[in-house]
Amino acid sequence: MERTNGSIWTEFILVGFSAHPKVQTVLFVLVLWMYLMILLGNGVLISVIIYDSHLHTLMYFFLCNLSFLDICYTSSSVPLTLNSFLTVRKRVSFSGCMVQMFLSFAMGATECVLLGMMALDRYVVICYPLRYPVIMRKAAYVPMAAESWVAGLVDSMVQTSLTMQLPFCANNVIHHFACEILAILKLACADISTNMISMTCSTHGVLVSFFLKLNKLL
Repeated sequence: MERTNGSIWTEFILVGFSAHPKVQTVLFVLVLWMYLMILLGNGVLISVIIYDSHLHTLMYFFLCNLSFLDICYTSSSVPLTLNSFLTVRKRVSFSGCMVQMFLSFAMGATECVLLGMMALDRYVVICYPLRYPVIMRKAAYVPMAAESWVAGLVDSMVQTSLTMQLPFCANNVIHHFACEILAILKLACADISTNMISMTCSTHGVLVSFFLKLNKLL
């Protein structure tokens, strides 16, 4: 429980499932099994899409991105969760927590934007079936996927930067099994209204960007 300058914590304690120590071994096996299934399932799907030329279409392009994103998303938090099952001292450094939070938030934000792009694609194919091949050509859908990744990474960078500027001087116990941003913000001994407003604005910004993107495509 070290502090810097006597006021800011340099590490956090993850509570996780410590209230149920007898079932932690069972939970470790279950979580590990599900994680391996996620890696295997998405890995097979990505491989099939890449090596089968018949699947080099828009729908499978987005599915390939989504599968890779799913691997990255789960890998950003599951290893830390598995480690918490095996260690008595469930602690993580401040920098390690921020890195994990950045990756997890980035992958989550990217997935939301990517799913929105996929919904946009389905809207076009349903409402404009005859113009679909022209509207959703490669020059359009590749940037759409790239924009999803960029949007998620930039949003996470902003939120993580704002969180790192907060002082954590009252409590360093995170009631979660990973460094989740809302759980961390609850520990800050300062006003977090800027953080909440920033997250709200980014959410509304994504919604507005979808309408602008649709207008641009059509």
